Amino acid sequence: MEKVLLIIIALSGLSAVSSHAERQYHFVSEAKSMSEAQRYCREKHTDLATVDSMEVVKLLNDMAGQHNQSTWIGLHDDRDAWRWSMSDPSFYGPGETEFRPWGTFDNSGTWEDLDCGLEKPFICYRPAVRVSMQVIKVRVENPNGVDLNDPAFLAAMLVEAKKNLRAQGLDDNVQVAWRKQPDGHVFQKEEEEEKRDEL
Repeated sequence: MEKVLLIIIALSGLSAVSSHAERQYHFVSEAKSMSEAQRYCREKHTDLATVDSMEVVKLLNDMAGQHNQSTWIGLHDDRDAWRWSMSDPSFYGPGETEFRPWGTFDNSGTWEDLDCGLEKPFICYRPAVRVSMQVIKVRVENPNGVDLNDPAFLAAMLVEAKKNLRAQGLDDNVQVAWRKQPDGHVFQKEEEEEKRDEL
């Protein structure tokens, strides 16, 4: 039987909503009060979004700017001072908790404080998932008359490969895809010399 070489690429990780390297930000359009938004973010993500750089300010403004209303982030107004929703001081560097005087921001990029009972969309964050790529080479025997590069066959084989990898503990957040060669094919006929070298 003819043997061919199959290459599968497995990508581990979630697709990030943002390109910010340390956190993923998720805009939630469902309007909630500040405390409901915080509870939602803590259940589904990590917490309401916090700001630690001008890059993040721009990113959050861009996300909120697509909507025509103020958006909750991770601040609340404690009687005498602003406090971040995630109030663990070990999370922040020296002086970082002092320069964040905002509670919501709107589509014009203006930061403001509002009644925490108002229902607004909000932005959550979670630590970024590092994406890594692993290439897996697999040898298969070609069943007679089957075109291994047929899209329907490739789709069916990919489903089976995913099932087998998940049975071995592969996370649901992993993407598996075929790697196409320069000629557009996934499967390549293995040369006789390569076989002898392996023996």
